[in-house]
Amino acid sequence: MSKKEIFGMNLEELQGAFGEFGVKKYRAMQVFRWLYEQGVTSFEEMTNLSKADRELLSANFNLSSGSVQVIRELASADGLTNKVLLEFPDKSCVETVVMHHDYGYSVCLSSQVGCNMNCAFCASGISGFERNLTAGEILAQVYYFQRLLQPKGARVSRVVVMGSGEPMLNLDNVLHALDILHSDYGQCIGYRNMTISTCGVIPGIAKLTAAGRTINLAVSLHAASDTLRTKLMPINKTYNYLKVIEAADAYEEGNGRQVMYEYILLAGINDSKADAQTLADTLQHRNCVVNLIPANPVPEKGFARPSQTVIDDFFQTLKARKINVTLRKEMGKDINAACGQLRANTLRED
Repeated sequence: MSKKEIFGMNLEELQGAFGEFGVKKYRAMQVFRWLYEQGVTSFEEMTNLSKADRELLSANFNLSSGSVQVIRELASADGLTNKVLLEFPDKSCVETVVMHHDYGYSVCLSSQVGCNMNCAFCASGISGFERNLTAGEILAQVYYFQRLLQPKGARVSRVVVMGSGEPMLNLDNVLHALDILHSDYGQCIGYRNMTISTCGVIPGIAKLTAAGRTINLAVSLHAASDTLRTKLMPINKTYNYLKVIEAADAYEEGNGRQVMYEYILLAGINDSKADAQTLADTLQHRNCVVNLIPANPVPEKGFARPSQTVIDDFFQTLKARKINVTLRKEMGKDINAACGQLRANTLRED
């Protein structure tokens, strides 16, 4: 009989799985805390379990999703950003990033191996889509960094699901992982310190709205016209950006969380003052914030970063129209910072 994977199970699932083997119910809470509070990767480390229970669990259950191999690691020159390519037991690999802010440490998570959204400017889908990540594999990205931070008394306090993949196409596993991180006996991260980013998959936004969690929603907009957005993001043909914004409005109304619209600035493509005015026309009077992202150059895609003057002009145009606008703080620019770059470069070298 094959062993059952338990890294990624919540408390109720652990209780049910252990009950089948006669393990007392309270042991599930002990294991839960070892996994998600202490971040251990083996039953042998769970010292408050009897030797017999540890042997029984080891014989019948796996923790393999929580054990990852580091294929490649890059650190920014300023020491504030680390990006790793992690490999799971089936040899699939994903990128994840930890960033040290003045308020603490945040981790950017991937939700899929590869991506099939085919956004023109993004490196995540260069090698195509492989599969969804399990809840355990999503969690493993957090706990890789948490194990490094724990000895120095630090912890991951924020997570953003903005890495490779479209989270709304794997929302059950994403929410399952975030709920565990939210638990009082997990990482204890508040939902308001979590963000899910989407290309605009409306059924997923509606499902997240119905779930009722106060997670932050970020929408990758990147253009405010049908023609241009479809050129940059083919998903616009299926889910028109105006309908996406309506779905985001419903999320804001239902969950009380201000929606963030991400807008990557691509030189000569979507960065003119006219583009800024069109964006302002679309988002005026909405409870939202526009996060401007100067493009990280991806050689395979052929897009360039605008000049600082163009970036400043775009920002000021939105500000003059009373749009709440921020300019993303650039971190990790020197370490293949764009989503999918590290994986794509590594696969190409192989």
